[in-house]
Amino acid sequence: MIGVAQPETSSRAAESEVRVCVTSDGYRLHHHHWAAAVRRPRGYVVALHGIQSHAGWYDYSNGRLAEAGYDVRFLDRRGSGVNEAARGHAPHGDRLINDVAQVLADARRERNRAAPGAPVVLLGVSWGGKLAAAVAAKRPELVDALALLYPGIRPRIRPGWWQSLLLRLAEFHNYRYGLARVPLDDPRLFTSEPRWQWFIRDDPLALRQVTWGLLVAGNQLGRIAEKAPPRLRSPLLLMLAGRDRIIDTPAMRDYFEQIAAPRKRLIEYPEAAHTLEFEPDRDRFVDDLIDWLESVRDSA
Repeated sequence: MIGVAQPETSSRAAESEVRVCVTSDGYRLHHHHWAAAVRRPRGYVVALHGIQSHAGWYDYSNGRLAEAGYDVRFLDRRGSGVNEAARGHAPHGDRLINDVAQVLADARRERNRAAPGAPVVLLGVSWGGKLAAAVAAKRPELVDALALLYPGIRPRIRPGWWQSLLLRLAEFHNYRYGLARVPLDDPRLFTSEPRWQWFIRDDPLALRQVTWGLLVAGNQLGRIAEKAPPRLRSPLLLMLAGRDRIIDTPAMRDYFEQIAAPRKRLIEYPEAAHTLEFEPDRDRFVDDLIDWLESVRDSA
C-alpha cells in the first residue's frame, strides 16, 4: 500500500499494485489491485470503502481474498486515499455511481477474457455499502453478487436538524465546495483495539474534512439505497457488528428482511465493533466472506 503502513498485514499485501482509470469526466481514479493467486481467478471482487477510510485499511482481507483465488480491485473513491485531486469532494451521487460502474465494466471485460463464468462481486464497507447498494439497484447488469459489510444505509450517527437543513439548502442551491468536518473523528467509533485506534488517528490518507458536495452525494445515495431492497435480486451477503456505534444494527436487520434476493445471507458478530478488519478475530469474518464467495461461485 502506498503512503501508509499497517501492522500485521497479509504476506500478499505488498504485491498489490495501484492502477489508474480515466473516468468519463476526465478524473484519474486510482484503485488497488490484488491479483488472484491462481491463473484462472475464481471470481472478481470490486470493493468500496467508507467515508473516512481508503483501500489501505483493508490490506489484510484483500490479501487473503487474493490468496483464496479472487481478483480484488479496491477503489479509492475520488478525492480519497491516493486520489489527490479534488480532495474530499464529489459533485453528486450519480458521479460516484458512474465511477464504480466503469470499474465494474472493466472487471467484467477482463473476466470474460480470463475466466468466463466467474462471478463479479460488488462489496461495500460502511459508507461504501450505501454506494454499493445504489450501484446494484441502478446497474444490476454489472453485479453478479453483492456483499454489504456493516453498510451505512441506516446509520446511528445522523446529522442534527441544523446540518440536515444546511444539506437540503446545499443540494437545492447546488452549493458544493464548502468544507465540513467528517463526523466520525473518534477512532474508538471504529474499533476498541488500541493499536488500530492509533493507526486511524495517525493515518495521513484518512479524510478529516469533506466538501458539502460529498455530503450531498451521500444523502442522494442514501435515498437510492433506502428504496433499493425490491431491486436487489442477485445473491447477497450482509455482515453486521453487534457492538457497532456507527450503524443501526437492528434497523439493518429490518432492511435485510425487505431485500428481494432469493439467496441472501445475514452473518452477525455479536462482540465485534464497527470495522471487522480491526477486530482481534478478523480471520473469522474473512473466512465467512470467502465461504460466501465460494457459494456464489458454485451456483454461478
